[in-house]
Order: sequence, then C-alpha cells, then structure tokens
Amino acid sequence: DVGFNGCKDIPTPNLDRLAQSGVRFTDFHASGAVCSPTRAGLMTGRYQQRFGFETNPGPEADADEKFGLPRGEPTIAERLKPGGYATGMFGKWHLGYKPELQPTARGFDEFFGFLGGANSYLPGSRRGGSRNPILRGTQPVAEKEYLTDAFGREAVAFIEKHRDRPFFLYLPFNAVHAPLEAIDKYLRRFDAIKDPTRRTFAAMLSAMDDSIGRVLDALRKHGLEEQTLVFFISDNGGPTSQTTSSNLPLRGSKGQLLEGGIRVPFIIQWKGRLPAGKVDDRPVIQLDVLATAMAAAGLAV
Repeated sequence: DVGFNGCKDIPTPNLDRLAQSGVRFTDFHASGAVCSPTRAGLMTGRYQQRFGFETNPGPEADADEKFGLPRGEPTIAERLKPGGYATGMFGKWHLGYKPELQPTARGFDEFFGFLGGANSYLPGSRRGGSRNPILRGTQPVAEKEYLTDAFGREAVAFIEKHRDRPFFLYLPFNAVHAPLEAIDKYLRRFDAIKDPTRRTFAAMLSAMDDSIGRVLDALRKHGLEEQTLVFFISDNGGPTSQTTSSNLPLRGSKGQLLEGGIRVPFIIQWKGRLPAGKVDDRPVIQLDVLATAMAAAGLAV
C-alpha cells in the first residue's frame, strides 16, 4: 500500500520521492513471514533458522524464558561500533526482554521504543502498560505524542546530535501493525474512505510517511545525503483481513510463506553513488543489508 507500488487511495509522497531518488527492488524478500524472526535475520545478516529463531515469542509474560537474539550472534550495531559509529534505535525491538538482550546491551548507544511485538499508538493507553512500557534506554517514560510521530522525532534528534560523525540509525516503526489507532490529524486526510478500518490504516501509513519525510529532510538539511546509505524495508506482507492491507498481485499474507507473506517493498538510496529512479528486478533478501552496510562502511564481516 505505497504510491510507488501503485496504491491509489493512500498517498505516500515521501516514500515515493525516496524511490525516485534511489533504486526500487521489485523482487525483494524478507527471510520470515512474521515480525520477530525477520528482525533477527536483519540484525545479524544470517538466516535466523541457523540459530533457532523461527517464531514470534508472544508477550513477555508468555514468552519462553530463552527468547531473544543469542549473544553469540553479533548485531549490525555491534559490528559497526568498532568502526567509530554512533548507534541509535527508535521503535520496536522484539528481539529479547532480558536486560542482557535489550538494545543498549546489543550495540545501541541510544534506544527509545518498546521491547514487545506491539504497542498502543495513543498517549495514555499504551498496550501492556507497565508490562510493555515505552523505554528511553532501560527506563520507562510517559510519552505524550502519537507514537509514530515520537519515533520520527527521536530519529531526527539523533541525526542532529551525530551529524558530524558516522552514525547508524535503525528506525523500526511499529506502524502499520495492530492495534489500528490514529489521531484526527491523520484521519482527516482520508474522509473520502468510508471503510473505518481502511481509513485508520491509511492514517497510520500516512503518519509513517510523514516521519520518514522528516528523517530525509534532516539528512538534506545537513548535507548528508551523499554520505548516507538509506534502506526502506517492510518486515513481512500485510495481514489483509485485519488491516485491509493489500499484497496484490501476490497471493497470501503475513504469517504465510506464499509471496504475499514474504515479498515486500524495498528501496535503497545513496545519492551520488547509486542511480536515481532505477527499478531492479533481481531477487534480493533483507539478509543482504548487513553485508552491504559493512562494505559501504569499509569494515570486514
């Protein structure tokens, strides 16, 4: 459901301009059909099955006590830090609850987000409350902004803070994951959509697009576009029946290994290095991101 893939009822101008200034891949696959295993593959550059990470864990209270990204599997943040990179993550972790498995113990200097698989977007009704709080570092905070906006705000602040040194920014929005929640600012853009579920989904996607635009604008403001390799990825296909998301023309949806569950949008931008507006039909997988980023940084894997 993005403009560059032909979506008509939900404008995504910032993602569209990212596609216009970078390379859009049409045959890109995630290594899993659900959230957590796909993130394990992204963070390590390895097939997650190789280290036994094949399922979502459920909420912390129900998760297996062994759940988490194994300490013996270094993350991309842990690999980049020795190269002098500042590392920050803002959003959904979903890779471990124990203190030694949380982002600040896995290579991230800064973390603002939550550890579980989902959270409320609305102030005052965070899903799970004290069981799944919004954290700054390891400390719970009372976030008063719409959560997608808050993650965009924190990402821009990270760029502002580290604009004069190498940095790695990981921005895993929980949008457009359930629960479907939006604020009037975004809902008003879609008064023409009569299906209330589709309207809320559209508002959530529009909010994410806005925040991505703010991040891209921050790079441009500081003259960093030619120094910054940008990836846009979805972790899996949409759960169509719950959210009205469309995986067409592919068959299947999130949770399935049909193409609709694992073949997702992917864009790379590196101005001055990669061609603008190119469409690439070669098969690619999100496991390639770590090796690509390490090569760009001049660091060995």
